[in-house]
Amino acid sequence: MAEIVRLDDLDDPRLRDYVDLRDVQLRLQLESERGLFLAEGEKVVRRAIESGHHARSFLMSPKWIDALEDVLDQTKAPCFVLDDVSIEKLTGFHVHRGALAALERPELPAPQDVLAKARRVVVVEDLADHTNVGAIFRSVAALGFDAVLLSPRCADPLYRRAIKVSMGSVFWLPYARVDDWYGAPDLLREAGFTTYAMTLADDSVPLDSVPHDVERLALIVGSEGHGLSTRWEQAADHRVTIPMSADIDSLNVASSVAVACWELRER
Repeated sequence: MAEIVRLDDLDDPRLRDYVDLRDVQLRLQLESERGLFLAEGEKVVRRAIESGHHARSFLMSPKWIDALEDVLDQTKAPCFVLDDVSIEKLTGFHVHRGALAALERPELPAPQDVLAKARRVVVVEDLADHTNVGAIFRSVAALGFDAVLLSPRCADPLYRRAIKVSMGSVFWLPYARVDDWYGAPDLLREAGFTTYAMTLADDSVPLDSVPHDVERLALIVGSEGHGLSTRWEQAADHRVTIPMSADIDSLNVASSVAVACWELRER
């Protein structure tokens, strides 16, 4: 069972993993250096532990100890207890969902290993917004796709905001980063995937007009600002777009992925 440690000193070095959680750049650097990530909220913390992630510590106000008692029983990591005001001072925001956990960051699998076990994947190029990345993971998991591949410059799925928006689906949905991004289209082709690039290119066709009864399928999406790179647009087997009203030319990227995953789902 976790050791319950009641603290009143915010400078206690044992709390360093929870300092300034609203400073995105600082947190990304520190979490990478320390090999950790943060989960926020009772449901997300619970899902992190239930999916096998190893806790370094917990931080919560007294009222949440009983609610997470069964989770704390599964680990020997310390549980630091502070009042709500102190937690807000430490983290830089009001933790209204009551609990935080610092967890060991897992080593990602090789892209080839992820593809070997998948039939439907979403490939994300250079999407920097953590909220959108989290929403994409949630849609991919909900709509029956098997995995996600990320470009080297994509936002971190294990950043606190991305985890929260994904409702913890990042904990069990397989994903990998592809270091050789230029060669990634060939990687997908060699693994037997038919690729569908979402783009506003002149030769794009409506998403619901292309064949998708294929054995293996990869949906490719890019950033909201620049869209897909020329390399990915040209390398894809199909260039597709979502038909919509003439007054609107595109959807938010996470919404687009949800629509496309529904249309291209395995029947």
